[in-house]
Amino acid sequence: MAIAESRTKNVSTRKTRTAAKPAGKTRATLNMRIQPDLRILIDRAAEVAGQNRTDFVLDAARKAAQTTLLDQVHLQLSPAAFKAFVQRLDAPPQPNQRLQKSLQMLAPWE
Repeated sequence: MAIAESRTKNVSTRKTRTAAKPAGKTRATLNMRIQPDLRILIDRAAEVAGQNRTDFVLDAARKAAQTTLLDQVHLQLSPAAFKAFVQRLDAPPQPNQRLQKSLQMLAPWE
């Protein structure tokens, strides 16, 4: 009888945990195969970052995805606007107070 009561408690606990999830925050599973040495490397990095493996990998994947998508930005310009854009890129920087101050500062490693 003790085993049946224990199972009943576990089932009711599971139902409570499931019901406690915030609405609209469901998560999907992402499975992947990984070499043991890469897994060890990821685990070490995650520990240093103070994260668990899942959060570390998801954060890295999110950053990579955002960078990849941002690199795919396509601008459409009229020929005149493109010519003006290229001229500004090719023009030497105009001296200003902030630029001059930066040139006078020592690098942090010097």
